[in-house]
Amino acid sequence: MTILVIGEALVDIVDGYPHPGGSPFNVAVGLSRLECPTVLATQIGNDSHGTILQRHLAESGANLALLDPVLERTSSATATIAEDGSASYEFDLTWDPEAMPDPAVFEAVHIGSLGAALMPGAHRVAELIATADAMGLAVSYDPNVRLAVEPDPAFWREVFETVIPYARIVKMSDEDAAVLFPEEAPEDLARRLAGEGKLVAITLGGAGAVVAGGREVGGADAPSVAVVDTIGAGDSFMAAMLSWCAAYSWPAGDQLDDTELTDLAEFSVAAAAITCSRPGADPPRLSEL
Repeated sequence: MTILVIGEALVDIVDGYPHPGGSPFNVAVGLSRLECPTVLATQIGNDSHGTILQRHLAESGANLALLDPVLERTSSATATIAEDGSASYEFDLTWDPEAMPDPAVFEAVHIGSLGAALMPGAHRVAELIATADAMGLAVSYDPNVRLAVEPDPAFWREVFETVIPYARIVKMSDEDAAVLFPEEAPEDLARRLAGEGKLVAITLGGAGAVVAGGREVGGADAPSVAVVDTIGAGDSFMAAMLSWCAAYSWPAGDQLDDTELTDLAEFSVAAAAITCSRPGADPPRLSEL
């Protein structure tokens, strides 16, 4: 069976040059490189940037389900890289698919970022994950909050509350957590959400990650690497997390002990670290892990 990833595909403009990007796009690429059969359902324009995206997907082994309507211009995000390698973005994005794929032919569905938040497409994404959850499929979610697109934290909290009832697997960054739940420490938040039977990971940048399932908590420190930039690091973590779950037949959070949670965290943090060691969103292949 195959994993369906739904959401935006775009080009990151870094130092004037286009690089393939978009959180769901990066997750699809990362999954395919980790030898998980993957279909990305997205909108791409019929232009040179669209060609870059399609070629990159094909080279990574991911399949593409183009959603209508075809965009006049492929979406983009202009990235500014800080001295510590972190990136901020200015977006030019359209997300208005007319229809979604049938989830019945997939084993799991991943959503997140602007594809789960930006109207009008977010409504169709919400309908699809409700259907997928009712079918018993594993649904995963990365909120990937983008205040540059919508600066109101209340908007992102509303999106999160809409999606979270259907998500069995959740990953967010500590920056996401600070916007969505500013009064909770990351480990406390992970533990609380996991108490609902979910598998929850919160990445902590250079401090690694914490992963919670049921009443158990595990974690991992980040490997020491020379950071080029952090573009796509969280998406690489998400892809590695999902590939680990696929290998173990999509366990619910309360089915894992602290040793397994730590193994999951170490595997996913290693994938993110490799991505940080090279420019742009360039997730690792399984042989590198």
